[in-house]
Amino acid sequence: MQPDELILISVDDHICEPPDMFDGHVPERYREHAPRVLTDDDGNQQWWYGEVRGRNLGLNAVAGKPREMFNVNPARYEEMRPGCYDVHERVRDMSAGGQLAGLNFPNWPGFAAPVLSQGPDRDTNLVMIRAYNDWHLDEWCAAYPDRFIPCGVLPMWDADLAAAEIRRLAAAGCHAVTFSENPTAFGAPSIHSGFWDPVFAAASDTGTVLCCHVGSSAKRTTTTPDAPPSVAMTLPAVAAAFTLADLIWADFWARYPDLRFALTEGDIGWIPYFLQRADHVQDRHSGWTGQKFADGRRPSELFLERIITCFITDEVGVQLLDRLNIENVCWESDFPHSDSLWPHGPECVAELMDKVDAETVAKITYGNAMRHFQFDPFASRSRESATAGSLRAEAADVDTVTRVGRQPDASDIEAFQAFAGGAAAVGARSRP
Repeated sequence: MQPDELILISVDDHICEPPDMFDGHVPERYREHAPRVLTDDDGNQQWWYGEVRGRNLGLNAVAGKPREMFNVNPARYEEMRPGCYDVHERVRDMSAGGQLAGLNFPNWPGFAAPVLSQGPDRDTNLVMIRAYNDWHLDEWCAAYPDRFIPCGVLPMWDADLAAAEIRRLAAAGCHAVTFSENPTAFGAPSIHSGFWDPVFAAASDTGTVLCCHVGSSAKRTTTTPDAPPSVAMTLPAVAAAFTLADLIWADFWARYPDLRFALTEGDIGWIPYFLQRADHVQDRHSGWTGQKFADGRRPSELFLERIITCFITDEVGVQLLDRLNIENVCWESDFPHSDSLWPHGPECVAELMDKVDAETVAKITYGNAMRHFQFDPFASRSRESATAGSLRAEAADVDTVTRVGRQPDASDIEAFQAFAGGAAAVGARSRP
């Protein structure tokens, strides 16, 4: 397998949203309440929605930097490469990295956009959520429709409003929305409560995937309050395992036959064991738990049919592909976060999947993403021009080394620990 022959579509990238994103999308009478970027006395930039502080401005916007220059919290847009926030430069960066297309999650609002649900009142919050979605579809994705899979955000306080937004987005060609890995973290009811049934119905009816990104509950998985940062950075799959367990034991699947969830940025190598454990629980404990599945199915079978997974680089997961449903496994880049292998994605995929047959590689690297998210870049681009080699030739002048930023210092550890503890996460109320 040659890297330049690959076609790569990522189901997990991120936008470091530009400061003018709400201009032109918020009605006049709401503009004074629109989220904005403020600069504090130290010259640091930060998104605020009223009194609510957004997530870190850059959130590891480190693409193109050596690891010795990684920062948890870039203080200004100038400390990132423009491809983090400028759509035209993003496409050039994607081409330079040999990547055809990507699904982009929010950044400063949180991965499930909870910040936008915490403004002055619910009417205003709904305006801002719709404005975010309109910007995402009309400016970011529409600028290069063959390069971006649209992904919307939802009002997480009202399931009927969220369902209506799913249907509105689907009518505009968007078939992915963010959904929290654990809505109770925001004070919303759980997926077991029945509260979210209108959302599940809308997603099933429109073929919209509910994407549960690791960290979308605004809580970081860790062990002890004083654990070093490397502990939390080792545990994303643990957070995804919590979501997996909630999903496979939920009772709504039979009611919504076309409902699909996606576990994002949790890798796949751990999944076969947890499916084995779930089947064991059903075999040994269903007598007293009362858990039943339609047609006598096992929990592993439900997972393999209904839940989409992805990985960046997961050697163990590739070795266990025969224990998974190949139709539901996708590739992710995670640009511009620190786990991303940009600009070396094609080389890493080629090495990682060297022993995998070409048909399976094609499904994982682009085919499954196209099918699940109803995305067809080949409507306007030939397959020959979509390969990593062709894309790189289009962007031969792109400097893939990021030459701005700073070396990490104690403030990065402090920012990480504050986020892990909640002080810098959703809901912090102090102003700069």
